[in-house]
Amino acid sequence: MKDGWNNLFEQVKAKEILTRIIESKRIPHAFIFYGQEGVGKFFTAIQFAKLINSNYDYHSNETIWKRISALQEPYIKLILPLPRGKGETGDDSATEKLSNEVIELIREEIQKKSLNPYYKINIENANLIKISSIRDIRKFVNINIDEMEYRFIIISDAHLMNEQAQNALLKNLEEPPEGIIFILLTSDKNKLLPTIQSRCWQIQFGPLSELAIKEILESYFSIKREIVEKVIPFVEGSPLNAIDLIQNDFENGLQRTVSFLRYSLAKRYNSAYRELIAFKENNEDYSIKILIMLIKIWLNDVIKNKYTINNEYYFNDYRETFIKFNAKFQKISISNIYQTLESLDNYVNRNLNLNVLYLNLIFEVASLSIRI
Repeated sequence: MKDGWNNLFEQVKAKEILTRIIESKRIPHAFIFYGQEGVGKFFTAIQFAKLINSNYDYHSNETIWKRISALQEPYIKLILPLPRGKGETGDDSATEKLSNEVIELIREEIQKKSLNPYYKINIENANLIKISSIRDIRKFVNINIDEMEYRFIIISDAHLMNEQAQNALLKNLEEPPEGIIFILLTSDKNKLLPTIQSRCWQIQFGPLSELAIKEILESYFSIKREIVEKVIPFVEGSPLNAIDLIQNDFENGLQRTVSFLRYSLAKRYNSAYRELIAFKENNEDYSIKILIMLIKIWLNDVIKNKYTINNEYYFNDYRETFIKFNAKFQKISISNIYQTLESLDNYVNRNLNLNVLYLNLIFEVASLSIRI
């Protein structure tokens, strides 16, 4: 067990808090683990579940730990966003109207997650945690497991619960079942109801160091070091950002980001739009999130160059772009654009019409060149 706990990458503060909680023997019935995607919230939840169910019988521990790691019910319950089945209503169970192919895909994705705690489950059209998934908690709670003192309900991407689902969860938190601990994992805890937040022990997870990300990418994803070295400056503390960049043709993405910026700033709207379409081609919607992230990084280089903060730039191979920008638009303040880019980033998750999003992105960047 100690090896598993110690194998968590960084997150020292979170581990210290959880260790003190276990030692106090006063265990809260609900937690919110919040922070960037891919920084170890799920891994920590699993290891915490193992540690809190440890005793002096190693062989008994080993059996329980294996079942927790395998995400086996009724030892542990994982709730995650799921697609909607054909003709599904609120009275149906979470998977009742899903096809056999989709159900098999869900099983495969959960198995991948059990083998690799840094793997991001990928199920098409799974953008909502259903109220039926929350209602299923009752069945899990009603099963007794004598060999475990505490069982865990882990809600992945908890911010994807709609208000209905959150209110259903709130009833469980208001009258917590005996021996059940809830852990809500989220990258955006502000989307959770204040009443839910107030009933949970909140633990923040910070971004990982470049060294930790390199080790995760090499150990858990078998990515070659030379590829890791290229993307590491752009990952903003998350190995999942690195995976997304690698899977979406990172170097081509840099070139297209610069081209998009040039066309937008020059108000060549049709050309900028074509660059967006090319960026999107053969990728999922998440590629636009990557583009928004790269634009924010380019803007950060603009600020560093403008105020001569240092000479280390992320877009070092394209430094002439932000040097020329600062020379041409010396009086422009670009601080407000960050908030707009964050809003556009959130709209990607809400299935906003992509053409509307593209146009907003183009006009927002173009507006930089006319701000005085």
